[in-house]
Amino acid sequence: MDQVAVLGAGAWGTALAYHLARHGVPASLWAWRPEQAQALARTRENPLLPGFRLPESVRVGHELEAALASASTVVFATPCHGLRDVATRARPFVAPGAALVSAAKGIENDTLRLTTEILTEVVGEGAPTVVLSGPSFAREVALGRPTNVVAASHDEQLAEVVQRRFSLGRLRVYTSTDPIGVQVAGALKNVIAIAVGASDGLGLGNNTRAALITRGLSEIGRLAAARGGQQRTMAGLAGMGDLILTCTGDLSRNRTVGFELGRGRSLAEVLDNLGHVAEGVSTAKSAFDSAHRLGVELPICGQVYNVLYRDKTPQQAVEELLSRPLTRE
Repeated sequence: MDQVAVLGAGAWGTALAYHLARHGVPASLWAWRPEQAQALARTRENPLLPGFRLPESVRVGHELEAALASASTVVFATPCHGLRDVATRARPFVAPGAALVSAAKGIENDTLRLTTEILTEVVGEGAPTVVLSGPSFAREVALGRPTNVVAASHDEQLAEVVQRRFSLGRLRVYTSTDPIGVQVAGALKNVIAIAVGASDGLGLGNNTRAALITRGLSEIGRLAAARGGQQRTMAGLAGMGDLILTCTGDLSRNRTVGFELGRGRSLAEVLDNLGHVAEGVSTAKSAFDSAHRLGVELPICGQVYNVLYRDKTPQQAVEELLSRPLTRE
């Protein structure tokens, strides 16, 4: 069994299926909506990732049983808020021992579960889970531009299996034994990117951007440590690497959300025009709740939450951050 099933036909899921198939790895791509699956099967091109025709070897469909047939690796590339439902539907068709790879970034609202924790809860204790994360815009992966990511699992051998499976062409995968730190970093970097985008939208300049990225990384590290993650992960691809990319790259959806908020547009208007899911919007709530539950100070994430959910203006959020008591770095 060497089939890879990619569940989720957004830009990232499509890019992963495209990457695997063009390097000779059998792949299937599952779409949530039947009409999307039909259009993809017919045109072989995803409007969310225009300009890339899926090889005919990629089986596209909406039926989970067909998508998961003979799959030894199952990639969950759905938005975090839909992961539990997709995993629940997929569970009857997942082969025993198949590697479950989370390519989703976020923390589930209300439960505050990380994505691999959701998979373990749904599929069963002992399920072989790996998280695939790092600085990786979907379009650049599809273009074949050199990209480095990390496969993280408590089971180092399993991480190495996923490393070998995805390290093809110009995509290079490193391994890590810190899935908690990798996932917290992958989730919160989207929240910090909203803050950086808002700062840029307000025209606050490079000094402010650098401060937000740096202090944002500190916040991510505090929450990761509180959940049992490792501080050294913050200096790696899943930490600093992904944070820098998402906060500064023009393809960043979360930075775009913040930028438009900083320019004075409403959240509803921004999201209506985005065309993609911006995970940082829902993760801001999870970060805010996690801070209170674990007693961790996350001032930047807290102000993003206030802007998104409590109608505070970006200008007010900046003033409140600047007026906080002075402290040591």
